[in-house]
Amino acid sequence: MKSVYICDGIRTPIGRYGGGLANIRADDLAAIPLKAIKERNPKLDLSQIGDVILGCANQAGEDNRNIARVSLLLAGYPITVPGVTINRLCASGMNAIAIATNAIKAGESELMIAGGVESMSRAPFVMGKAENNFDRNQTLYDTTMGWRFINKNLDKVYGTESMPETAENVAEQFNISREDQDKFAFWSQSKAKAAQEDGRLAQEIVPVIVPQHKGDDIVFNKDEHLRLSPLDKLANLKAQFRTGGSVTAGNASGINDGAAAVILATKEAAKANGLTPKARILGCAVIGVEPRIMGIGPVPASEKLLTRLGLSIDDMDIIEFNEAFAAQALASARELGLKDNDPRLNPQGGAIALGHPLGMSGTRIVISAMKQLERTGKRYALCAMCIGVGQGIAMVIEKV
Repeated sequence: MKSVYICDGIRTPIGRYGGGLANIRADDLAAIPLKAIKERNPKLDLSQIGDVILGCANQAGEDNRNIARVSLLLAGYPITVPGVTINRLCASGMNAIAIATNAIKAGESELMIAGGVESMSRAPFVMGKAENNFDRNQTLYDTTMGWRFINKNLDKVYGTESMPETAENVAEQFNISREDQDKFAFWSQSKAKAAQEDGRLAQEIVPVIVPQHKGDDIVFNKDEHLRLSPLDKLANLKAQFRTGGSVTAGNASGINDGAAAVILATKEAAKANGLTPKARILGCAVIGVEPRIMGIGPVPASEKLLTRLGLSIDDMDIIEFNEAFAAQALASARELGLKDNDPRLNPQGGAIALGHPLGMSGTRIVISAMKQLERTGKRYALCAMCIGVGQGIAMVIEKV
């Protein structure tokens, strides 16, 4: 099978909930990195793109009509270019890259685009239909994140705890203290702030022009979720999700907006389209875990993939874990034999600092890992995420 290379990757800044990107529709948001990929690579023959695969976890509002297809049309791609939207919840953006990679490996295409998008600010409320004739009782659900329309049979067997409650379960089962969670969150914020100030994060970002009804348009070009709170302030935050718990708004990821995309190609297609291979995708693995401790998913997924590749955690030069919660990131790191402050772990901070637009995060992590390998000259990066309803995903890339 042919090797698959990431030739370019770009993302929008990450917006706070109700923040700088809140007025931009999800489909318009996804079109921004797709358009940037096109403009950054003027020799790219768009008609040769086999598919555009985007991850999106909601798909209940403005993102409902196959957002990949809608967004590529908005971005000015030829109508012959197809698009498909996939959903593996938090890992959707990484899984999109994996699916595109496998298609190229199998010879179904030479050139594909993958990525992800989420506008959590614009997630709608939804209401189901009446279950009985003349039923006057209706339930309204907020689709921003988490469970809705719960299957009672699933709930009986596996439970349907909220994401923060699953983090509490992980903290309890793996003995992750509140103090260590807050310390990890502070490190994430500090590393992200340093990466923002010295321009490392800017290398990943395409600015977003936000139209204004009055006055000049706003150029939105920086992640706005960062909030560098001192440790004593983090320690004073209330654990809102369980009595006597340890998970707080300060040691958890945010509710955010953003989009990202990468272009994938064989070496031959890259050369023909004026692209420069930057990292080779060695493989991806997914696995299931107990839904109640979904946060531990990166561990078995990483172990499965590293074993298949004949590599170990010690071979990894960069380790990008999605920080859904400090509790699960720490538990995952420790189970893989890493120290809490391992310098390879999220060197530019993670989702606690930067935010977690669900469908976009997996692509952001891969772009960040690629940029770090390129900048440092190191060889291997492991990217891994936990996934709601109890799954994990891992991907390894290698610098070219």
